[in-house]
This record gives sequence, C-alpha cells and structure tokens, in this order.
Amino acid sequence: MSSIPAAPAALRLFRYVAIAEACSWAGLLAGMYFKYIAATGDLGVKIFGPVHGALFVLYVLGALAAGRTARWSTGTIALGLACAIPPFTSLWFERRMSARLATTGPATAA
Repeated sequence: MSSIPAAPAALRLFRYVAIAEACSWAGLLAGMYFKYIAATGDLGVKIFGPVHGALFVLYVLGALAAGRTARWSTGTIALGLACAIPPFTSLWFERRMSARLATTGPATAA
C-alpha cells in the first residue's frame, strides 16, 4: 500500500482535463498550421477549435474546483487560470500542483 492517500476526485478530474486541454492545443495548433501555413484546408481548426474551447472551459472549472478542494491560495488559483491561455502550460501547472500535493498534502499545497 502507498503511504500517500489517493487524490480527491476534483484533483483527479483536474489532472485529466489539464492533459486533455494540452492535447487539444496540439490538435488546434496543427490545424492552424495546415489552414494558414500549408494552406491545405481548415478541417483541423473546425474539429479542434470547438473541442479546445470546451476543454478550456472545463479546465477553468476544474482549476476552481481543485483549488477549493486543495485549499490553494487565491494567487495559486489565479496562476492556474492564467496557465489555461498559453499552449501546454496547463500541464506544467498540473504537474506542479500534483508534486506539491504529494509532498505536503492538500491543505498546504498552495
């Protein structure tokens, strides 16, 4: 048995959404390449644009829920929300918060 307790559901969901949001960024960036650089069509943007938009909203909601569950400070929550904007930074933030949770526990992972 592990000495680290299982993460609450909100934190697990946040992890999954952060990973999915980063993957949708990759798809959207690839679609934008084919639309604007290679000029071969906009199918990728038509597919990944709405997917990324939905995952962006889920990431914001997940960050708020995870912040409440783990008792993150307001600054940490603001950083998590800001990390939804640049590509792939949601992964960095999620890994950072997971590492803090693993070493300090949810109440002090701010």
